[in-house]
Amino acid sequence: MASNGKQWVLLAAGSTGWENYRHQADVCHAYQVVRQNGIPDEQIVVMMYDDIAYNEENPFPGNVINVPRGPDVYDGVPKDYTGQHVSAENFLAVLRGDSRAIRKRGRKKVIKSRANDSIFIYLSDHGGHGVFQFPNSTLYAHDLIDTVREMSRNGKFSQMVIYMEACHAGSMLDALPQLGNAYAVAASTPDESSYACFFDKKRNAYIADIFTAYWLNHTKRKNLRFSTLEEQFHYIKEKVRETVAEWGVSQTPCHYGNMFMLQLPLSEFLGQSSGDVRRIYKSQSRNFEVTDVVESANVPLLIQQNRIRKERNPRRREALEREHNDLKRKRSTMDKAVQKIAQRCTSDRGLRALSEKHEVTRTYALKSVAEHFRTTVFNWDEEPFVFTCSHLQVLVNLCECGLEVRSITAAIDYVGQRIQF
Repeated sequence: MASNGKQWVLLAAGSTGWENYRHQADVCHAYQVVRQNGIPDEQIVVMMYDDIAYNEENPFPGNVINVPRGPDVYDGVPKDYTGQHVSAENFLAVLRGDSRAIRKRGRKKVIKSRANDSIFIYLSDHGGHGVFQFPNSTLYAHDLIDTVREMSRNGKFSQMVIYMEACHAGSMLDALPQLGNAYAVAASTPDESSYACFFDKKRNAYIADIFTAYWLNHTKRKNLRFSTLEEQFHYIKEKVRETVAEWGVSQTPCHYGNMFMLQLPLSEFLGQSSGDVRRIYKSQSRNFEVTDVVESANVPLLIQQNRIRKERNPRRREALEREHNDLKRKRSTMDKAVQKIAQRCTSDRGLRALSEKHEVTRTYALKSVAEHFRTTVFNWDEEPFVFTCSHLQVLVNLCECGLEVRSITAAIDYVGQRIQF
């Protein structure tokens, strides 16, 4: 990066609801780190629904934490895009600096980057094969990669780094060009889940994600002028793999894009904290350890079980139990729906589509099929915990086995007319 280049940061949490506390906490914490490292607010864009800090379930109104007994990370965070304005469309428009394409009244803050500038992007939410969720919209892999390629061709940055916290995050980033000027780190491989951590009993919430906990810890401890992207990646990968192995599961951070960028110092993207700040943090986090590891898909069920267990009012407890049972029933119905779709459009009665795990290559086909499913069978934006990564995997498999999109959508139409949630 040229000495006169600016550093731009785009932070996005794509979820809503108390069950997803950790995603907004991740983003708030990331903001505090880059702001403390000297990157000014006018070069940082924050997107988060903003329904956690003052949520009725928050026993500490206005307070959000990202590590156990940690400091408030919500104070001072810009409200650039909140509520319905946190969308896949707005995210891409902000990234490419296209204020005219943003659906929002009032100030439309965007990344106004130029050829000498660097861009750091961090996203945290639920993901699936070739998708990353936003409230009421979905970011598809090819839309993200196409935007990065277009920006690179148009001289909108000198170098870009993307960190993504999500299940199957690798499937969003594995098409990043190796000869371009962008580099990305995914929390998990294309076929792996990511894991939440740090359960807070008072809040009844998982307050962080493993991958993010480690990259932020490393960033705060190191002198970023001398610590490189390569050093951070190897630290994160080793720590995440060690931690989840202790809990009998697997999650492997992976990286994509231009590997020549690995030698770049982190300070070119994340700023630089003072030596005093690093020393204080090191003394406070000498025994930093990630605990309470749980698969992301299980978090809402565990939180609901805790709500039921703690509720003393019989009527409210019954209502919570109905919600819990309803979610389990709808997941079972979803299992049947995708099974029937696979059986209807394959000659082997869906055997391969229901059992195999293909990676996403037909990204445009997947978007057509997935959006048709969302609008025809079940809108996962309205009830985000019913349609899971395993269900999306079946749609991926159908696309990857060579079927035409119209034959898959015809099966979706048939099943959608005959199944009720």
